[in-house]
Amino acid sequence: MNQAAIDAVFRPKLNKQEAKADEITRNVRAIMNAEAAKRDTKTERLRAARLARDAQMPVAPMKKMRATVRRVK
Repeated sequence: MNQAAIDAVFRPKLNKQEAKADEITRNVRAIMNAEAAKRDTKTERLRAARLARDAQMPVAPMKKMRATVRRVK
């Protein structure tokens, strides 16, 4: 038999406080997931804009670094 059907039939009933807490938890998780998705899309948009801006900027030649001599004591 399907496990979801078994769980639906034999699930204990939540009391009033548990039901309210469960509803609040679901709502908070939905809000947090929506904010995370919104933040991720903004991050991707800003990353794409930064990469496009960096691609248009001319690349300056690297300066040659002076060789340093380490002295052993």
